[in-house]
Amino acid sequence: MTPDELMRRAISLSLEQMQAGSGGPFGAVIARNGEIVAEGWNQVTSSNDPTAHAEVVAIRRACAALGRFDLSDCEIYTSCEPCPMCLGAVYWARLQRMHYGNDRKAAAAIGFDDDLLYTEVPKPIAERSLPTSQLLGDEAHAAFEAWAAKPDKIAY
Repeated sequence: MTPDELMRRAISLSLEQMQAGSGGPFGAVIARNGEIVAEGWNQVTSSNDPTAHAEVVAIRRACAALGRFDLSDCEIYTSCEPCPMCLGAVYWARLQRMHYGNDRKAAAAIGFDDDLLYTEVPKPIAERSLPTSQLLGDEAHAAFEAWAAKPDKIAY
């Protein structure tokens, strides 16, 4: 499939699944060599899962289909510029390229305003709107020491 065909599929998923009551108007396709590996659509309201955004769902399905967590030979086509959570997932999955349809300004115009997250993340922790504190850092560090010493760890 061509890039335009893959994007059209992501767009059609966004409309079809939104109209079916799955969630918001967002769709995503993961492709490798022009072939669809997995599809995802927003399922936040239908699954009661605030992380079930189209991109995250598509990434989870692609990883399951390929049996690996590294999607570096794949591309994502998403009907809208990803929110910070989804953008992080795209980077963690190591996708080789991202394509999007609507931008975040268009999403904000219909009530999906990710600007709070985009402005919160770069702030120092003490200045964020979500009260945050570190607890038991020394105790928590034991797991990191064990990971560092683990001879059979799989780096990611």
